[in-house]
Order: sequence, then structure tokens, then C-alpha cells
Amino acid sequence: MDYFKTEGSRLVCLLCAHYCRLKEGQCGICGVNKRVGMHIENLVYAHPVVLHVDPVEKKPLYHFLPDTRALSLGTIGCNFVCPFCQNWRISQEKNLHTKEYVAPMNVVEMALKYDCASIAYTYNEPTIFYPYAHDIALLAHKSGIKNIFVSNGFASHEVMDDMVGIMDSVNIDLKSFNHDYYKKVLGGNLETVLENLKYFKRNDIWLEITTLIVPTKNDSDEELGAIASFIAKELGNETPWHISAFHPDYHEQGLPSTSIETLKRAEAIGYKAGLKHIYLGNVGRENPTRCATCNAVLIERRGFEVMENHLVEGHCPTCNTKLAGVFDA
Repeated sequence: MDYFKTEGSRLVCLLCAHYCRLKEGQCGICGVNKRVGMHIENLVYAHPVVLHVDPVEKKPLYHFLPDTRALSLGTIGCNFVCPFCQNWRISQEKNLHTKEYVAPMNVVEMALKYDCASIAYTYNEPTIFYPYAHDIALLAHKSGIKNIFVSNGFASHEVMDDMVGIMDSVNIDLKSFNHDYYKKVLGGNLETVLENLKYFKRNDIWLEITTLIVPTKNDSDEELGAIASFIAKELGNETPWHISAFHPDYHEQGLPSTSIETLKRAEAIGYKAGLKHIYLGNVGRENPTRCATCNAVLIERRGFEVMENHLVEGHCPTCNTKLAGVFDA
């Protein structure tokens, strides 16, 4: 598919919801999609700067093919400007890294070589390198490998439509529930993210949510309650919510790390809103998955490592309740 359209003398990039209108030689907000003549060239296509085999739990995905490997890749660039970004060295990088060329088939071959059940498009915002992710994903499915999109959720309508049947699972950062903060500080739009989250749910793409809790920025009871309530009411109360601790980085070095007390407070707020599966991230705690009906431990974890998986064909061995998620490769 073409990822642009003509609008007068401009070409409109269709990869993300910024819909950048580009004149000749101009790059979009992401810095990696450039108008060249009557075409928009994805400058990072086949030029990943990170390629790594991770446990799928690190994405984080806890209800998607647990205890399997994901070949994870990312490029430079992003369509947001989050001041707390913990991957800012690649997401905010402006100099292209084009020395290495890794064709889509090469990525799939690596996933097969390292016994990966999935390929994850992650580390930076994958929407901005979606042409590359799309081509890899189609080949991955032909080889029996699933696809994971780890994103800020600010994709265009066109890319959202294209993901259906191609992406098997997504983890989306719901960074805040403050419209002004999204617009003025992060460089995005909360309403777009919320609509896209509901779109993933409607189209049966397995969805997990991550919120990085940044002290003084999004850690009030009111805001955490609004996030938890939205997930429970609009996405379903069995949608996993990963609440992660912030560590001072990038432009937010003056803030303290998120305390365990704040994470526990957010967890209590989430449970009060009706959420069944809440996980605390970046603090090295055990994060077991429990049955939503009888509370039996279904998956035991230490860090990103699965210690024991007690599921029986995706069901609780005690009461036979089906756990929400994807458990068959």
C-alpha cells in the first residue's frame, strides 16, 4: 500500500495521526519519513539500530504466548517528544544509521534461527517504520511467527486498518489521562489514543496497556482512577494493566523515581475500578497471573522469567475458567 496521499502541492504522510503535510525535501515530525519527489521515503526501512532476542514478558506482554521468545527490533525516530523517554538515545536521534541493511526476510530468518514465537516492533515508535514492520509481519505469518506492536497508540486510521490480520498483539502506552499534557508535553492527542485502543479491542487484536507512572505528572488518584476506569469499561476488566516505575532520565532527571508505595496505590485504584490483572513493572517484583474467578496462581514469574505455568490449554486447573489472552502459537 502507499503510505501517503496528495493534497494540493503537498504529500500527506499516512503513517501516524499527525498526518504531516510535506513539501519537497521535508521530513515529518518523526524525522524519518521524507518527501522525495512525488513519494514519501521511509529513511529507516531495513535499517534497525536494535535487534535483540527478549522474553515476550519484557514487552511487556503477560497474557500472550508466555515463556516464549520475541525477536525485538527498533529504528531511530519517534512521533512523540516525551521528556521522560527511557529510550531517548534512539527515539530522539536525528542522525540516520544506514550502514547495516537487514531485509524483511533476514529478520524472519533470524526469528526462526533463535526459536522466536514472535517478532516485536518496539524500542522506538514502530508506527514511524510501519512500511518495514508491515513487510516483515506478512513474511512472519507465512513462517508461523506472530507479530507484536509496542506503541504509543498514535497510528493513523489507515495504518490501524492495515494492522488487522497482520498484528497479533499490541502493548500500548496510555501515558496520561490529561488532554493538555498529551498535547503540550508529549506531542500527541489523548482522544486519538483512546479511540485507537477501542479499535484494537473491537478487532480482536490482543491488547495490554502500560502506564509509566511519573511522579507529579500523572500519579494523582484522580488521573490513575480515570485510566483504570477507562480500561475496565471500554477495553474490558480482564485487559492487563502494567503500571511501571519511572527512573530519572532524559529531560526529567530532577524527578524522583516512582516509589513502591505509589505503585501499590495505583494497583489498589485499579482493583477498585474492577481490573482483574495488574502488574507492577521496573521494580523486580514477582508478578503472578491469577485466575479472575478463584484467585489461583496460574503463571508464576520472577522478573521477566516464567517459573511455572499452571495453565491447562489456557484454562485455570482449579476451576476451569479461561484466562483472557493468547496461549497457542
